[in-house]
Amino acid sequence: MRFLDRERAALTKLLPGLDDSLRAVPLMTLEKPGSPGIGLFRESGGPGLLAPDSLRGRGASALDAVRVQRALGSRSPSLAVATTMHHFSMATLVGLSNSGEGLEWMLVQAVATENKLMASGFAEGRSGNGILSPSMTATPTPEGLRISGVKRPCSLARSMDLLTASVLVPCEDGEGQELAVALIPAESEGLSVSGFWSSGFLAGAESDQVTLDGVLVPPDLLVRTACPPGARLDEVQTVGLVWFELLMTGSYLGAASALVERVLLNDRVPEGERVALLVAVEGAAAAVEGLARRVDEGTPDESTLADSLYVRYGVQDAVARIVPRAVELLGGLNFMASDEVGYLAACANGLALHPPSRSRMTGPLAGYLADGPLTVA
Repeated sequence: MRFLDRERAALTKLLPGLDDSLRAVPLMTLEKPGSPGIGLFRESGGPGLLAPDSLRGRGASALDAVRVQRALGSRSPSLAVATTMHHFSMATLVGLSNSGEGLEWMLVQAVATENKLMASGFAEGRSGNGILSPSMTATPTPEGLRISGVKRPCSLARSMDLLTASVLVPCEDGEGQELAVALIPAESEGLSVSGFWSSGFLAGAESDQVTLDGVLVPPDLLVRTACPPGARLDEVQTVGLVWFELLMTGSYLGAASALVERVLLNDRVPEGERVALLVAVEGAAAAVEGLARRVDEGTPDESTLADSLYVRYGVQDAVARIVPRAVELLGGLNFMASDEVGYLAACANGLALHPPSRSRMTGPLAGYLADGPLTVA
């Protein structure tokens, strides 16, 4: 089996035609603002990747999904990063229901069957907050909620059909408040998108600013959690964060794999160097797939979340060794003849920029290893 065959076979099986379509477009075209990659992902049925078969989704396992993201990352890092945020929202919606009935399941089915893209307005980037901690203000009115706030960067900002956001709402019995997830149509009055991402790297992910100014969200687009604001949504937060770490790690590993693939196809590179690089990147991939298999075994718990962080930081270290070596082996002529080598090298290191950072998690992980509860800084 050739390098990345397994991952691209998973992509072709679950999202037919997407790999061929991406391969036909130059990398730097896929990575620019206005990239066709997101549209190709939508056309292939990508929004329904994590939706269960029973809801007319693709029913991908965690192992399938991480292979798909690695394959996407090898073709377009921007697309892999952007779609991870969609999958994060989808996994959170699925995790909000354990009965198989209710609004959240109708929404999941609608996303899958109508190929809708969801941008994430969750507060996953705010230190000290869980993924569903409110990042926007919500004012109750007779017609529904009026939501205001800003999310930046927000991947898929210009292609999204829906924005998911966590808010505090009055309990239905009138006593106190509870957390809820609002689904906000992109065409809503008061929602606007403006520029934010100035870097040329990962520009195809559409990570711009989304502003909500008194946007009306009717009750039928609100998923209640029945959880007060002072309580932790342990299971939902854990599931969402594990999926985030898993798929984001796989995506950036795909970008690094694109460089390794170029080395492996270069006969002028000594066999020993090629094999050494292959061993390093496949060792990192095996760690990610091991985590995915654990997710497939049952609902992720606190120990799974800890393992997801170990794997993510371990892959960061592996990528930091693999990428410079791959660039060196490809040589100066490859670097000078095309923007692709330098671009992929820069993108592959982006995993370290996603929350939670290793420096902020040092204390919490040390406390967890001393038999304390795991907190996310």
